[in-house]
Amino acid sequence: MFQKILIANRGEIACRVIDTARKLGVRSVAVYSDADATARHVEMADEAVHIGGPAPKDSYLRGDAIIAAARATGAEAIHPGYGFLSENPDFVAAVAAAGLAFIGPSAEAIRAMGLKDAAKALMEKAGVPVVPGYHGANQDPAHLADAAAAVGYPVLIKAVAGGGGKGMRLVERAGDFAAALESARGEARTAFGNPDVLIEKYVRKPRHIELQVFGDGTRAVHLFERDCSLQRRHQKVIEEAPAPGMTPEMRAAMGQAAVRAAEAIGYAGAGTIEFIVDASEGLRTDRFWFMEMNTRLQVEHPVTEAVTGIDLVEWQLRVAAGEPLPAAQEEIALSGHAFEARLYAEDVPAGFLPATGTLTHLRFPEGARAETGVRAGDTISPWYDPMIAKIIVHGATRAIALNRLDAALDATEVAGSVTNLGFLGALARHEGFRRGDVDTGLIARDLAALTAAVPEDGAIRALAALAAAGLGEGGGALAGFTLWQSLTRQVDLGDRVVELAVAGPGRVRVTLDGAQMDCRRVGEAWWVNGAPSGARIVTGAGRVSVFGRGAACDLTLPDPLARSAGAAGGGLTLSPMPGLVKAIFVAEGQAVTSGDRLAVLEAMKMEHVLTAARDGRVAEVLVAPGTQVEAGAALVRLEGEDEGG
Repeated sequence: MFQKILIANRGEIACRVIDTARKLGVRSVAVYSDADATARHVEMADEAVHIGGPAPKDSYLRGDAIIAAARATGAEAIHPGYGFLSENPDFVAAVAAAGLAFIGPSAEAIRAMGLKDAAKALMEKAGVPVVPGYHGANQDPAHLADAAAAVGYPVLIKAVAGGGGKGMRLVERAGDFAAALESARGEARTAFGNPDVLIEKYVRKPRHIELQVFGDGTRAVHLFERDCSLQRRHQKVIEEAPAPGMTPEMRAAMGQAAVRAAEAIGYAGAGTIEFIVDASEGLRTDRFWFMEMNTRLQVEHPVTEAVTGIDLVEWQLRVAAGEPLPAAQEEIALSGHAFEARLYAEDVPAGFLPATGTLTHLRFPEGARAETGVRAGDTISPWYDPMIAKIIVHGATRAIALNRLDAALDATEVAGSVTNLGFLGALARHEGFRRGDVDTGLIARDLAALTAAVPEDGAIRALAALAAAGLGEGGGALAGFTLWQSLTRQVDLGDRVVELAVAGPGRVRVTLDGAQMDCRRVGEAWWVNGAPSGARIVTGAGRVSVFGRGAACDLTLPDPLARSAGAAGGGLTLSPMPGLVKAIFVAEGQAVTSGDRLAVLEAMKMEHVLTAARDGRVAEVLVAPGTQVEAGAALVRLEGEDEGG
């Protein structure tokens, strides 16, 4: 076994690897960018090395700096985590050339699976079923359009070097193909430096079922399947193991295909074989096809660990250190059911836009496994993926595990940034999902219901008003009130003014939108209208957060000294998040109509097109391509309604 390893990553996966290394008595070295100098993974590691600026290209994508850090600290091996350099064969080769071990597959195996078209041809040769489509080298648009017509609409355009939904477009009819191809190629070129695409048949009721495989370079085993069908824009949201409705025959067929795929390339380490399954007639052994192989550990690996009792990172270290596979296929057993939900800092009502902010409060429930790279007080950076945590639960049955997921999400507390927590809770309670009737289109079909605003909890908002007045921790009957004034006061919560009035010792009457609520302190808890609220109140730094039984209120209190800068009049296009201005499509004096493209903003690894909100003429272009902007920065100004004649 290694004595010391370096983790070439950040966030929750770096923390996850450090946990297992510590369990095995292996020392760990972290690397960090300027933005991560005080990050959790840096604090956890035995040593840490600074490798560059906040942009990934200046730090976590600098293979030379990472290898130099490993050699300087005496690390014997490098664990890549996932993302960044984890599937870069040139980096793997450079690690080997430096005399270090790479905790993962060989450069040759990564290359074999790195391009989707070549990987599919290899899988066909190995006897693994593949999706009908075009995977050829001819990238002429007319040829690709003909290939799409031959496959039959609807089709998927997919970047050959892609992943995570980037460079992927669904095309329903021939007339939309050219525009979708141009868009997919542009995104693929930005994300991967390779604009080439392939064409695949689109499955009408698709399920995304993947097999966890593990090899030692000669033999391979599978550790059963995960269902990752709950996706939004091809990004996984909730994953589970095993797949609902899985039959022994289907599991055996998929498992055998996955092992054949891994052994065909002499795979070593943890990997995932992803299959698309046509579930229109249930799970059938003739209705699953190879999509791609992820030649690394997956984000959702904890659900496999939960149902097998196997630490996949431990297996990675042991095999990379020269040990054979730790278990034979017949020794790997499946037990119970597990779910993982991905908690993100993102603004769901605004279209799931990535968010930033300082986490003033963060608390995970007991009984759930929470994998996180942040702590209370940390800032969600605009430079990286805005994941806050993965919340994992396990139960004897799917129904029990799903109930535990629902309860764990209700009990998770986050303040300081908007999150997708309410959306995850709605998914966990979705009737079709609870039945196990899932496919990759479920979220899109029911998006309006899943993202509908939850009715405000009056009791929680009343307690927020108490906390804003300084009464959250109780205090005397007159706490929060001022001498020589009547025993009433008004509290500005930003979106409304709430009236508080003393109703007796330890009791306050709160008037909220015309409704009165009686709030009474009983011991250490607040009761509202005669019932215990079950709420927890957190205050500090001009912020009030109240959490209780699935409801929450997180408020930044207004600054009484703040002054309005004046209304923008609807003519400004503002940056919805911190990011990099990739392109500007308009010039001063140019006429635009509602919906025209104005700019492209790159943030959190994705491109966001900003469009004109109304017809008008461009008065000013306020930024240039290449500018890094903050949330709310003005990018383009249109002439006012009364300007321009």
